[in-house]
Amino acid sequence: MKYTTLPHTDIKVSKICLGTMTWGNQNTQNEGFAQMDLALDKGVNFFDCAELYPVPAEAKTYAKTERIIGNWFQKTGQRDQVVLATKIAGTGDYTAHIRTNGFSKEALNEAVDNSLKRLKTDYIDLYQLHWPERQTNTFGTRDYTPNDNDSWEDNFNEILQHLDAIIKSGKIRQVGISNEKAWGTMRYLEESKRHHLPRMITIQNAYSLINRVFEGDMAEVAHRENIGLLAYSPMAFGVLSGKYIKGTAAANARLNLFPRFSRYNSTQATEATKRYLKIAEDHNMSLAQMALAFVNERPFVTSNIIGATNLDQLTENIESIDINLSQELMEAINAVHAEIPNPAP
Repeated sequence: MKYTTLPHTDIKVSKICLGTMTWGNQNTQNEGFAQMDLALDKGVNFFDCAELYPVPAEAKTYAKTERIIGNWFQKTGQRDQVVLATKIAGTGDYTAHIRTNGFSKEALNEAVDNSLKRLKTDYIDLYQLHWPERQTNTFGTRDYTPNDNDSWEDNFNEILQHLDAIIKSGKIRQVGISNEKAWGTMRYLEESKRHHLPRMITIQNAYSLINRVFEGDMAEVAHRENIGLLAYSPMAFGVLSGKYIKGTAAANARLNLFPRFSRYNSTQATEATKRYLKIAEDHNMSLAQMALAFVNERPFVTSNIIGATNLDQLTENIESIDINLSQELMEAINAVHAEIPNPAP
């Protein structure tokens, strides 16, 4: 395994991070336990979860993933071997069953305390805001469109003050953002610098061969401000394994179970994936290996959040850390990207 540090800290994390959002829905608790056992054995010391998980979010499964992780900590006693990240859910219809008061002081305190109980720990290493409260182009929306009906008011300073109090209480160590844009990222950093408030050290956004939107404004922000990308969906919900194109996807594959998740299966995304599959096969590797190695090698990526529904997938995904992509292969990838840029934003 390869390791890096969370920006502005001395916290060492594996370059591969174990994603957990299938546990409690697609995966049982025992399967989640087996994944954590295998990941830790292979040197993965960074686990990412959220109060929202498993996905798709439903009241009947709310927070089951955190409970599974907490039960594993209790069973194994290995909390001190893991850098643990989780998130507070943002506002919206999708999360109305959780709470409706956004990132208020009351919401943050409630969310942190409940996550600590479920995770059976007294601290969280990295606490993240799952998506912005304001209306902006997240979750597959390519372009920003102003909305005059957005009632949100600037509250970056207040959120950081609330997080500062929680950090000082010892319940969380560091903070980060997720599904955020360049403007929001810079506003958090501005408030942090100006008022000596906690700094957002990571941003968890989608990034893959078919979604390289981060390489626009956000890549420069990440580079110049030293805020690390925690890349999620590097396999685009399994699309970049090639299994849907080949017709080998199991009945319990993610897009077969949840066809409404259409972010990664547009006509353009399918065509780009076909081309990437050919490149991988021409270079004697699986598309999954190439897709993950591509993300692993990006200079702005702090850790690559992989997910799997079985141990064979998990092993292949973790072993992508040992693959180096040649200049010739990268040129072929970039040629496809130039013709079909970001088909799954």
